[in-house]
Amino acid sequence: MNKNIYLNIYNDYAQQIQRGLLSAGTKLPSESELAEKYTTTRETVRKALNLLSQNGYIHKMMGKGSFVLDIGRMDFPITGLISFKEMSERIGRPSRTIVDKTSIIQAPEEIAGFLQIRVNEPVWEVIRVREIEGEKVILDKDYFLLEAVQSLTKEIASGSIYDYLEHTLNLVISYAKKKISVEEATEEDIRLLDLKGMSHVVVVRNFVYLEDTTLFQYTESRHRLDKFQFVDFARRIH
Repeated sequence: MNKNIYLNIYNDYAQQIQRGLLSAGTKLPSESELAEKYTTTRETVRKALNLLSQNGYIHKMMGKGSFVLDIGRMDFPITGLISFKEMSERIGRPSRTIVDKTSIIQAPEEIAGFLQIRVNEPVWEVIRVREIEGEKVILDKDYFLLEAVQSLTKEIASGSIYDYLEHTLNLVISYAKKKISVEEATEEDIRLLDLKGMSHVVVVRNFVYLEDTTLFQYTESRHRLDKFQFVDFARRIH
């Protein structure tokens, strides 16, 4: 394998994507076409494409080809508690919330386990789709203890639930434990989000506590892979 050719292919396409010469969603030439263009083997081309994929420039879809990703991803903080309304104000991009469901349900076993309550105990379930720049890219699934949040409406859910909790119900939200994973998209993800053929989503699970250490909320936030990068600020302790 010619290492220079492999790097040339990678650098050529990385630079074109960085400069905006190839827009998000553009399909790259096939492996055979690239091999012919660079007078090399498909194995060399495949290695260059894999590196482009690993570095977040393209998304490879089995049987369909390689597509350019939007490298202008939105930063999503790992630490801290921030509502979608607050985040959308920070990124300054057109966004809206679509409320799919707001109702009281009997907690199924999984949700009961997350909230540390009895199975079938009533909880609020709020399912919302977050649309940014015309694309549905986040699915938020919230579950609240009924004893902490007695009243909740679709109108409240379409705005900022945290604003309502803090300024109307006067709850003091203190801290959260977070778990982040990449998981296969569910039927619900496929139905509600614009996944563009992507088979996986980034899942952020939040276990949110009040000031008195009551675990009152479980949130499952499911993000389209190409739209967000999860960032943190770390300081070395001396």
